[in-house]
Amino acid sequence: MKHNVKITTILVIMFLVTQLIGIAIVGFYNNPDNILPYGMEPPAELQEKPQGFSILFAFVLAIGLFFLLTKINADKLIRIWFFIVTIIALALSLNAIITKTNILFFNSYLSYIALIAVIIGIPLAYIKIFKRNVLIHNLTELLIYPGIAAVFVPILNIIWIVILLFLISLYDIWAVWHTEFMQKMAHYQMNNLKIFTGFFIPYAGKKQKEKIKLLKQRYKNKSEKEMERAFRKEKIKVNLAILGGGDVIFPIIAAGIFYKVFNSVVPALIIASFSTIALLILFVLARKGKFYPAMPFLTIGIYLGMIVSWFLL
Repeated sequence: MKHNVKITTILVIMFLVTQLIGIAIVGFYNNPDNILPYGMEPPAELQEKPQGFSILFAFVLAIGLFFLLTKINADKLIRIWFFIVTIIALALSLNAIITKTNILFFNSYLSYIALIAVIIGIPLAYIKIFKRNVLIHNLTELLIYPGIAAVFVPILNIIWIVILLFLISLYDIWAVWHTEFMQKMAHYQMNNLKIFTGFFIPYAGKKQKEKIKLLKQRYKNKSEKEMERAFRKEKIKVNLAILGGGDVIFPIIAAGIFYKVFNSVVPALIIASFSTIALLILFVLARKGKFYPAMPFLTIGIYLGMIVSWFLL
C-alpha cells in the first residue's frame, strides 16, 4: 500500500464526496431552467454537436501554455490564471448549492445568487492560491471540479467521453512513466507556485512527528520562513499523499454525461462507485516511493460502470 490506511481512506473518501457533489451540480445544471451563469452556458448548437475535438485542442493548449509559462518563470501569471479559474469554478458550484438548498434564504433574490457565489468564492480562492492552508485547499477542491465538469458535460456525449478517457489514460502513462512530466509539473507547482491542482495530504511518521512537535515548541514565536528553514536544517521529511485534479474531474464528467443522456442519477452513481473502487485498488496495489498514472485504473473502472449502467437501463 502506497500510504497508510488512514491517509488512503481520507483520499478515497474525498474523491467519492467530490464525485457525489459533482453529480449533484451537473444534475442541477442539467435542468433547462438552471443555466450556467457568468456566460459559461454553451450555445444550443454546441450542445447539439459534441465538441470533443475542441476539448482535446483546449487540453493540449492548456498543457502547452503552462509548460511555456514555467520555462519563462512566469509564476505570478500562472497563479493569477489559477486564481481566476478557481473563482469561476467555485462560484459555479456555490451558485447551484445556494439556489438548490436555499441555504442563505435568497430564493426571493435569485438574480443575485450568482453574484453572491462569486463574493464567497473570491476569499476562498485567495486563501487557496496565495496563502498556504491545507484545510482550505482540500475543502475548495471538493467544489472546484464539479464546477468545471458542469461546463464540459453539456458539450460531450458518450462516444466522445469514451474516446477522451482512453486518450487521457495514454497521456497519463506517457507523462508519468515515460517522461516523468507529471512528477516535474507537480514538483514545480508545490515548490515554485506553492499550490497544487488536486488533493494533497501531508503526513509524517511517528519519529518525524516528535521532531516536528519539538521544533514547533522551539520556534512558536518565530516567523513561518524561520520555521521552514529549521525544518530543512533538521532534514525533516514530510510525506505527501496526492491525487491530481484530472484524476478527479474526468470521472465526474463521465458520470455527468450518463446522467444527462439517461436523465437518471442511477448510472452516474454506478460510474462514481466503480471509479472509487478502481482508485482504492490502485492505492492498495501501489508501492511506497513510486509514482503511478491514476487515469488508466480510473478509466477501467469508469468503463465497467458504463457497461453495468447500460445493461441495467
